[in-house]
Amino acid sequence: MTSQQALMAALRRAMAADERVIFIGEGVATKNPELLAAFGAERVRNTPLAEASIVGCAVGAAAMGLRPVVDLLFSPFLMLAMDALVNSAGKLGALSGGQFEFPMVVLAQTGAGWSIGGQHNHNLEALFAHVPGLQVLMPSTPGDSAGLLTGALRQPLPSLLFSDIGLAHAPGDVNGDELLLPGRAAVRRRGDALTLVGYGKTVGHCLTAAQALQADGVEAEVIDLRSLKPLDTATVLASVRKTGRLLCVTEASGLCGLAAELCAVVAEEAFAGLKAAPQRLTGPDAPALASWPLERAAVPQPEHIAARARALMNTQPLNV
Repeated sequence: MTSQQALMAALRRAMAADERVIFIGEGVATKNPELLAAFGAERVRNTPLAEASIVGCAVGAAAMGLRPVVDLLFSPFLMLAMDALVNSAGKLGALSGGQFEFPMVVLAQTGAGWSIGGQHNHNLEALFAHVPGLQVLMPSTPGDSAGLLTGALRQPLPSLLFSDIGLAHAPGDVNGDELLLPGRAAVRRRGDALTLVGYGKTVGHCLTAAQALQADGVEAEVIDLRSLKPLDTATVLASVRKTGRLLCVTEASGLCGLAAELCAVVAEEAFAGLKAAPQRLTGPDAPALASWPLERAAVPQPEHIAARARALMNTQPLNV
């Protein structure tokens, strides 16, 4: 399956198992006629192009006991629903003393790969990681897409599940019964020379770079975060304490991003075992470009990761 197919298959299973699960968004009934036929127009609803209203309705539905899944298409459209997401879904559970829960999932696509420009492509995942009460997920495989959606719908907290546009048509194996709870990273490749950390398509890029590094006798460990909030720092720290070197790779801007957070955590909690300063390789602080070659040049590619990793391996050990 592709990631989109896996998400819809997982959603179908969830809707069949729990009548509280509903699916709303821009064109969801039109694009998924099999879901409409199976569950009806009350549970699979097309909405107007009005993101604030869509998410506002979903927040209210969740507060009243439903489990809405919302498709907002592209991540920049989330900006039009910030009040409902941040001030209501994110905060009202705590502000009500736990009287309300918001078991809802918002789907959005992000990342380079389609050359659709800054109005439709903006890696905003770190922004939402700053919001109390929100869970932020970004899988790299179809199987994890399905498993994380299934797991998120079992949580009392609202989740944002970002799909990497560049992986939209990449097939992968899917275990229909898998349930992945937020907060658990995956070690995709074992190694002892340095740790490469990514999420979304940067995981595949890190794996490709690791293969190139192996030819140099460098065995890199590759970690797929999968969940950006809650963040599995324990898995990252365990790897860095073994390898002594960390390179975090994201397509999002480096300023106040997930890569910066992980570098800070490692510097604070694993400094004694470091052989070199933690490093990050990120996208630019600039709008995404509607040009295939310029888009590729702006975000980390496998050859960029391999080059930075080689430089990191050649760094003199820290004097601890």
